[in-house]
Amino acid sequence: MESSRRRFLQIAGISALGLGAKPVLDAFAKEGLEDKPEVQIKKGDKALKAKQWAMVIDSRKIESAETLEPMIEACNQIHNIPTKLEDKRHEVKWIWEEEYKHAFPGKANKFLDERMKHTPFLVLCNHCEDPPCVRACPTQATFKRESDGIVFMDFHRCIGCRFCMAACPFGARSFNFRDPRPFIEVTNKEYPTRMKGVVEKCNFCAERLAVGKMPACVEASNGIMAFGDLYDPESEVRKLLKTNYTIRRKQGLGTEPSVYYIV
Repeated sequence: MESSRRRFLQIAGISALGLGAKPVLDAFAKEGLEDKPEVQIKKGDKALKAKQWAMVIDSRKIESAETLEPMIEACNQIHNIPTKLEDKRHEVKWIWEEEYKHAFPGKANKFLDERMKHTPFLVLCNHCEDPPCVRACPTQATFKRESDGIVFMDFHRCIGCRFCMAACPFGARSFNFRDPRPFIEVTNKEYPTRMKGVVEKCNFCAERLAVGKMPACVEASNGIMAFGDLYDPESEVRKLLKTNYTIRRKQGLGTEPSVYYIV
């Protein structure tokens, strides 16, 4: 396990500081991009707050792929995810279903319990406490908000280098190979659309938290998902973690994912 963690860190380091990366980093520093980015989301009086936002997904309540559709659709609609792209290689995903063997590589075996083998799992950005994507980004287009642990994307800073995608061990980031706007079924004018050449991912619905609302997927989950402060002993997520056995994706890499799964 330790050797795989070392290998992962080597790959992340190469992605961030590979051939030609140093001059690029220097150039952006000279342009003033070393300044810490800010989240352009105005918080209201009812804004929800946490030291570290975390999510718990109860896989025991998932019966089939159809069970997950309301959560995925809620995210897609609110965040203007292009769902009509013809080429699956260009697919943009913030939250999606995955088989156990792909969601948790290294934990599966040929005698795996039938329920686990056939249950689809919801996967998304893990908003790691130690996110390798943040270290890999040369422009700070991806950054962690220290006040609550959410890992953000600043689409205006993104130069499309995809270093963050190479550094993320969870495949939680998507690149816009095409202008996504023509492939959005119904545009939500309250959330910005993206442009060709930028990376995007789940943001834990920070814009909803700012006005006192839970993430869209959580609201649509019918109790499958819980969301709260990982460091508040009285939060719903802490109570679930205390009373249920949970696992996280690729724990051995040391990124400290903030998404937990009850199995």
